[in-house]
Amino acid sequence: MPEIATRPGQQRFVAPLDETPLQDVDSVDLSAAPESQWKEAWKRMRKSPLFWISGTLLLVVAIVVAFPGLFTNADPSYENLSDSLAPAREGHPLGFTQQGGDVWARTLYGARASVAVGVFATLFVTIVGVITGAMAGFFGGWVDSVISRLSDIFFSIPLLLAAIVVISIINNVWPERQFWGSVFVVVGALALFAWPQITRQMRGAVLTVKNLEFVDAATAIGASRWKNLVRHIVPNAMAPVIVTATITLGVFIVAEATLSFLGLGLPRSSVVSWGNDIAAAQVLVRSGQHLEVMFVPATALAITVLAFILLGDAVREAFDPKARKK
Repeated sequence: MPEIATRPGQQRFVAPLDETPLQDVDSVDLSAAPESQWKEAWKRMRKSPLFWISGTLLLVVAIVVAFPGLFTNADPSYENLSDSLAPAREGHPLGFTQQGGDVWARTLYGARASVAVGVFATLFVTIVGVITGAMAGFFGGWVDSVISRLSDIFFSIPLLLAAIVVISIINNVWPERQFWGSVFVVVGALALFAWPQITRQMRGAVLTVKNLEFVDAATAIGASRWKNLVRHIVPNAMAPVIVTATITLGVFIVAEATLSFLGLGLPRSSVVSWGNDIAAAQVLVRSGQHLEVMFVPATALAITVLAFILLGDAVREAFDPKARKK
């Protein structure tokens, strides 16, 4: 066993290499392809309790949105004043609203409109924000200046106040709307003023990613600017946008409920939604009786929004493990 020269009394000995072979735990498969950022994030996310809790809640919400008829046979739009605030009975487990509608059925079917607004508004905002933010961060110059100043203008406008004004104008021009017409009016009013946040995050991420070594390597082997932007920069800059979009989806659901509560969102006469049911039951809060009529849709709204917030936290920890230690 060779001796390493040190001061007297401090000799150290190192075992020969043939007596300490490479262990399996230390070996590296050099032939394996490197894992992408998304695959590594997915591995970390699968170990997160927040992901499984939020995923389970959102799976239940998705099933309710897609197949509400599996859970009730009652018609959510049918109302009978003779059943006003009647207690629960067979086929109607949560009783009736003040107008005689089935609380359970209206809560189940109300998920469809509320979640649809959140999903479509998030998709619109994400697409617009990714495109504008990527162009501003990548090309810079006057493109960056125009997009940044435009986003600053929209960012300075309060979201709910602007949505109220836009929906009020559309209500005067197009008062009679069906389900999808009403949904997309609210989606457009919210998304029109909500895209600057995604744009800012995408711009900052692109400014960081475009100066990394792999982008220079792609340019060196002949990749064009557009190919670099689409195939290399945007996919590697999407992590913060995905986190924000997940949480923003819950925010849009709350915004729709707020607008409907104020009587400016989805029309109460033709669309069943959580916001409309909460607004209709607000008079019961003053009397202090039959509070379950309002608490049932309000609880469904809170659980759904909480699930999206938990999912956003799980995604953030998966893409940024250091955030969990802070």
